[in-house]
Amino acid sequence: MTRTSPPERLRADAAHNRRALLDAAAATFAEQGVDASIAQIAARAGIGKGTVFRHFATKRQLLAAILCDRLDELAAAGEALLDAADPESALLEFMTTGVEMQARDRSFCQAATGIAVSDPEVRAATTRLFEAAEALTDRARRQGTVRDDITGEDIMLLPSAAYQAAAPLGGVAPDLWRRYLSVIFDGLRPEAARPLPHPAPTSAQFTAAIDEHATNSDPNSDPNRVTDRITEREPQLSEQQ
Repeated sequence: MTRTSPPERLRADAAHNRRALLDAAAATFAEQGVDASIAQIAARAGIGKGTVFRHFATKRQLLAAILCDRLDELAAAGEALLDAADPESALLEFMTTGVEMQARDRSFCQAATGIAVSDPEVRAATTRLFEAAEALTDRARRQGTVRDDITGEDIMLLPSAAYQAAAPLGGVAPDLWRRYLSVIFDGLRPEAARPLPHPAPTSAQFTAAIDEHATNSDPNSDPNRVTDRITEREPQLSEQQ
């Protein structure tokens, strides 16, 4: 009797090649940003470009897969902190992890701002991350160490604020973001808190922003050309790089 594997179950060698490709792509994008070529990624992974084509038809798809890995990594870190004895410290550690990921991986930061967010798997991973962020925030609110009007959506956005504030000096002061994260976290405390001038963003607004970005993205005006087909872009990249 012939045994047929489900379509989603890759053969062991194919699964190994895909993992090697994702690891190589993540490392290359982290070093060079999304301008890195597919030829460079394939060489680093020790596979042929044809293998890249079989797994990911576009650079957008490749970035989406890497972004899913990063979001799942951060969500898992948040979920692991839900049993921490001190909710305040757990929330700060979660936010710190979020900034650390952006600081060490430029492609994560770029992708998270809209390159691949229209992918359905990215949406699912983002939902998981939102749930972890809200659960951690709720514990800190109930503890009384975070003001009552702070939400999980706030916590999702604020680490990027700390990273972006320090980014211009990242080359000479790589840990400067820790200063700004501390300032931001102090602002979350209820002591001497004043009413905020604008409500927190909602999950519906996040979804609307993602949809707007996906609708307005113009691959012809994007210098990274992440929506170009790999098979269309690669010959030019191979000659230049």
